[in-house]
This record gives sequence, structure tokens and C-alpha cells, in this order.
Amino acid sequence: MTPTRRTVLLAGAAAALWPALPAHAAPKGPGKADTALQPYASYWFPDSLPSGTPGEGITWRSLKAWRAADDPDLAFNSASVPLAGRFTPTPANTTARAGQARVQSLVSFGPTASNPSQGSATADYYALTHWAYVDELVFWGGSSGEGLILAPNAPVVDAAHRHGVPVLGNVFLPPAAYGGQLGWTRDLVQKDAAGRHPLAAQLVAVADAYGFDGWFVNAETGGGDAALGADMRGFLRELKSLAAAKGQRVTWYDSMTVDGAVNWQGALNDRNEAFFEAADDMFVDFRWTADRLATSGDRAERLGRGRYELWAGVDVESDGWNTSENWDAIVPRDSAHITSIGLYRPEWTRNHLPEDRRTPEDFHAADNRFWTGASLDPSRPDGGDDADGWRAPAVSVADRSTVTSLPFASAFNTGHGLRWYEEGAVTSETPWNHLGLQDRLPSRRWVVRTEGERPAVSFDFADAWRGGGSVLVDGELDRPAVLDLYATRLPLGVDTVVELTHRTDAGAVDIELAVATAEAGEPGEAPPYHWLPVTAARTVMKSANSWQTATVPLTGLSGTLHAIGVRLTASDGPVRWRAGGIAVRTGAATAPAAPTAARVTAANGGDLRFAWNHPHVDDIRHYTLHRVLPDGTRRFLGGTCQRAWFAGGLRPEQDERAARFEVRAVGELYTTSAPATVTHPW
Repeated sequence: MTPTRRTVLLAGAAAALWPALPAHAAPKGPGKADTALQPYASYWFPDSLPSGTPGEGITWRSLKAWRAADDPDLAFNSASVPLAGRFTPTPANTTARAGQARVQSLVSFGPTASNPSQGSATADYYALTHWAYVDELVFWGGSSGEGLILAPNAPVVDAAHRHGVPVLGNVFLPPAAYGGQLGWTRDLVQKDAAGRHPLAAQLVAVADAYGFDGWFVNAETGGGDAALGADMRGFLRELKSLAAAKGQRVTWYDSMTVDGAVNWQGALNDRNEAFFEAADDMFVDFRWTADRLATSGDRAERLGRGRYELWAGVDVESDGWNTSENWDAIVPRDSAHITSIGLYRPEWTRNHLPEDRRTPEDFHAADNRFWTGASLDPSRPDGGDDADGWRAPAVSVADRSTVTSLPFASAFNTGHGLRWYEEGAVTSETPWNHLGLQDRLPSRRWVVRTEGERPAVSFDFADAWRGGGSVLVDGELDRPAVLDLYATRLPLGVDTVVELTHRTDAGAVDIELAVATAEAGEPGEAPPYHWLPVTAARTVMKSANSWQTATVPLTGLSGTLHAIGVRLTASDGPVRWRAGGIAVRTGAATAPAAPTAARVTAANGGDLRFAWNHPHVDDIRHYTLHRVLPDGTRRFLGGTCQRAWFAGGLRPEQDERAARFEVRAVGELYTTSAPATVTHPW
């Protein structure tokens, strides 16, 4: 079994923060780049490469030698969604606090090497959706046998940015026990003839070219001295200065001390204060105590910094919500929070599931339990938490939203699925994941307000209107039930409308749109909703498979739309009702301009690289690529936010001499452009 940080600790080794060892065979084969067309997320050593040759599927690269102009995969790896601004609505419960502790999440989405740039053909993926509680995401990974510096892949960055979360790449200098070499630390902090740190500039250039937000620096290779400690401080200061000029940030991990040695403090003190001052924030090692966190927060404030710039490390890699932690030392219930929370490896919610129970539904059930508590309702997250000791983030941390401008639309796409749907029809039977296709999702999953039996609410992947899933409400509904969907700050005009796409699979239910033009008065209270019937008397489009899209004018409402939901009242039960999509717009929906110059840029048998141009990138949600079969039907191949796509393993259809492909631009309201067509001869 690959050792985790926790199992090593139990064996008596020093505390540290490190990724799992790479699951590769011993190094073999020639040390040259893979010539396959499949693009992967990028990783590097700082400068010098290891001795020997890389293992199969691994490419050793030097960051110092990297140039954007020479990067063959840049078009596939560059994020395109800008970092959204977000706001904090009135908290969903009485214990969550705005403006205090936040959450930093350190996540390994895949291996260091061979991590596809643009998703893959499986639904078994850590499709993080609880962005509302996360303040900073670290793309965790790195190993001495593959590379130490990881750039996040574009789908992760695009999904995070859509929800207002900055993403950091990872600089990992591993302990000697994990193959670390002090020479790599010296490579990172080297100076040029002018006394500058060239690798600091390179890190900022990578983040700028790839579209992510900075770096998490984790120097855990022991054996250094005071001179190396001074060089590291100088490197960090330069990195922070250069990063700030590009809107990027730097997080330091509590590992190296000012004397150049690695000695995890579990606190902010005189041995690591200089590194904290040289960075934007610091991850405090797991060995913290209540007293150490209290004095650390006070020390940060005496330095003119914020106590919530300290992330108190909580290791959930091995035990998830079964982790025993002194939560009152970080986020006490009855007084101000002490520091922020640093969650190490919350992808446990996927990884702990047996392989035969890693369906999207199983994953999201576990992930909801982790983030919102045993009640699965953030308006009452303590339901059961006191019994098992887990304090879900929703108990302490106020959720945030990015739904602030029109038009707004969501098909409740989580970024993975068992098949792909377009207007209720299956256009691909292939399972998939691609976080860049994830919609802005409801932040409070799932708040249900009812005086009767609470129905079950979940993302469901058995059917969808668009993308991979829908929201399923399943239960008796013996009393009316209100489902909160979105906290918003949307301007209302005389012709603002809401479009709700829905379907009733069992029972009979009356549906009302719930809209609020003001905030809830107090934490935990319901928004002051108005109720608007969703009836056949209004404009309704029916599809062939029973999905309905109702257009509801917000007549008589003005100002700002603060919240939106639905109220369901059953006339015959039990009820199974689905929400397939929601949109808010003012004026007519228009289609975006079509892509231009669609082309195949490289081919190797059935592996093709596509690229295209687009004149108006800002109004594009994503692009879709379809194959047009000889009988005229269209098969979905993939979607991406980038203007490049890789398709692998394609084969000629019967008697087909050339394959035909169509690229379309998809707007915010899911309107699609005319196609740009490209053919490829077999």
C-alpha cells in the first residue's frame, strides 16, 4: 500500500506534508519526451534533472528551460475562465460566520505524470462542487521520480474560477525519505549575476501563461543551513513581489525554518515568521495545539497581518469525517474564530469508496456529508455532528456565491457524468469528466424548508436536460417543500424572466418559483420569498421526452434578485421531480458567433488534435465538438473552455473515407452557434 502521511507518522517518522508516492515502476526506458498526442498537465524539476532515466509515461523537464512559446500543450493547459468576484449572503445557519475562518483545500486530482489536460472517459473523478466554502485551492502533487512543480490543469482552474476560488500550483521539495535532494532546493533559490532569482520569474510566467493564481511552496528537504534559509527568504520575497504584479499569490508551508533546516513548528513563531512575512499566507503544520494557534493568531495581528491568513492543517486523507480534531482550537462555537482551516486531501470522499461504489451518486452523497454535515442540510448542519465529532465546514464557514450578473444559467452540470445529454437527448453514451464544463452550482446543498417529511434531494445522473445530471427531489411531500437554489445579486428589469426546465417522473406536483428581492433578516432565516406559479398558462416549451421549460416573468418586481428557489406542493405522491436547468435573463437569448478556422493541427492514426479561433471569447460558456456520422446523426465527442481539443481512438465508420467534425460555441444561456466544420481523411 502506498504510504500516506498519517501511516508514516504512526510509524514514528517526522511530521511532513507530502503527496503519495508515484504508482510507477522503477525508472526505465529512454529519457525523452512521449511523442503521443494526448496532452497532460505540466510538471517540472526546478533546473537539474535526476540521475538515471524516467519511468514509463514520465517526462523529465526543467522549469528553468521552459518557454511559453515552445510549450506544445499550452493551448490545452491554459485556463480561460477569469476569477469571478463573489459575495457572502446572510449565512444559512446561526453558527456559520462571515469574515472569519475560511478553508484552504489541498487536493490531488490525479497523478503527477499522465494527468489528462482536459478530462477523461470516466465518471469516477473527484468532481469538487462545494466551492462556496473554499477560499483557496492547492493543486496538490509532485514526486522525486516525476517532477516537483505542478501546474494545475485547465478544467480545475476553470471550475474554481467560475465559483470565485483562486487555484495555486504546487512546489514540492520532498523529504529525503521520499527521494528529496537538497540540490533541488538550491536550484529553486539560485541567483543570477544580477542577484535575482530566475526561478521566481519562471513560476510567475507559468501561472500567467496557464491562467492560474500563484503557488504553494513546500520546502521539506532537510540538511540546509542558515545561508540556504536566507536564500529561500529572498526567493519568496521576489516571488511574492512578481506574483502580486500579476494578481497572483504565494502560500508558504510551515516546514523550513530561518536556519535552513526543516523543523515543522505547528505555529507562527520566530523560527518561521520571516517566511510568513515574505508570503501571502501560511499553512500551519498539523502538530499545532490550541495554545499554539491562539498565540499564532495574536502574533499575525501584531505583525499587521490577519489571523485568518494562517491555515491550521487538518489531515483528512485517511479518515475523512471520522478524523478526530480539536475544532474549538480553530473555529470555536461561542467566540471569534482563531485561524482559518487547511484541509489536507479532502478527496477522501471519493478515495475511501469501494471501487464498485464510486458512482457519481455515491461520491456526491459522501462529499455532501463531508462539507455540510450529517443532516445533509446546511441550514441545520449540526444534525448528528455532535454525535460523531465531525464539524463540517458549513457549521462554521459562511457560503459565498458568484451569481451577480445577467444573463445567468445553470444546467446543474457537476463536471462528470455517465453519458452526455443535449436538450434531454443522449448524444454520447460514454462516461466522462471535465470540470471545466461544471456549471455554477447551488451553494447550499441542500436546504429544504418544510413542516412535513423532508424529501431527499441530490444530483442524479440517470437523466439530464443538458450535460451529465439533474437535481432530483424524491419523497412523499406530505407538506409543501421549498428548495433553496441560488443566492444571487441579479439586477431586475421590466422584462426580466426566469426559465425553469423540469420534469415530473412520478406523482403529481404543483410548482412555484420562489424569488426574493431582499436578504434574509437573520442568519438561518429563510429569504423573504415571493411565490410565482409555474403553470401551463405561461410560455411552456415541451420536449419529446417530457422535459418542460417554463418562462416565468418577474412582473412587478424591481431592484435586485437576492435568492431563487422552488416550492413544490404534491397533489399525488410519492413524488419524483427533476430540475434540469434554470436561467435568468433580461431580453431575448441570442446565439454566439460561430468559431472560425476549425482545423486538425496534428494526427496520429485515430488520435487528433483540433484547434479553432473565435472572435468573441468573453461571451462563451464553452465549446462542443461533435462527429457527424455518415447517416447524418451527431455524436458528442467532448466539450472544453479552451480553443483546442484532443480526441483519441477515433475510427472510420463503415465505408467512410473522411471523418466530419463540427465545433460550436455555447453561450451563457446555452444558445449554440452555427458550426465550424472540419474534415479529416482516413
